[in-house]
Amino acid sequence: MIICLDIGNTNIKYAVFNGDNLLISFRVATEHKKTSDEYGGQLLSILGNNKINASDIKGGIISSVVPQLDYTLEKMCRVYLGIKPLLLAPGLKTGLNLKVDNAKEVGADRVVNNVAGVKKYGCPLIIIDFGTATTFNVVDRKGEFIGGVIAPGIKGSLDSLVNGTAKLPRVEIERPANVIGKNTVTNMQSGIVFGFAGLVEYIVKKIKREMKEENVTVVATGGFSEIIAKEISCIDKVDKFLTLDGLKYLYNLNETEG
Repeated sequence: MIICLDIGNTNIKYAVFNGDNLLISFRVATEHKKTSDEYGGQLLSILGNNKINASDIKGGIISSVVPQLDYTLEKMCRVYLGIKPLLLAPGLKTGLNLKVDNAKEVGADRVVNNVAGVKKYGCPLIIIDFGTATTFNVVDRKGEFIGGVIAPGIKGSLDSLVNGTAKLPRVEIERPANVIGKNTVTNMQSGIVFGFAGLVEYIVKKIKREMKEENVTVVATGGFSEIIAKEISCIDKVDKFLTLDGLKYLYNLNETEG
């Protein structure tokens, strides 16, 4: 039994696998000031509620884009689970060739998504992650990561709109019945949902043209992937567990070959 942690700017995603079986997955808010003890108590409570013994977890792996939390979560794993987790960092085997200007700039979450995407769906491939940022990862038919696009995130864009205006309210991110909104809430929902759908469709079209590839599998992951995928035809697969599956694969790869 292993645990996988994906530390993002907004949420920390956890998954516990027993072999290839996903037992549980959940997410908690990323809080920079929280201690390892606070994260540990939270984790033990969730494991207990799902009837999972912490002592049964024999290994783990962490992917992080929040460096200041790396030590906190690594210590949590040591103290509360009795394991020393692998950290996705230079030196960890991934099997992915990064054909970009500076491989060190590529976020750990993007590396994991690319590895998982190639393993699950083959290549060439475009992976769109609707997270704090909206990232487009491009893998050519050789299985090499050749670059991508980083656009604003859906929630962050909405927050910016609300915080930058005096009268616009906070709204749920969901599809309105019509593009033409009849009130402030549906006006905002239309702009966010259909606006990002248009952004995705246009960028995917441009990427395929630049790759000179038509038969490219497009996979969407992240919190808002299902909402956007319903609006456009260019997304072939929605895979909410892509990152966590990738972490499990990388753990097995490094434990087997390490």
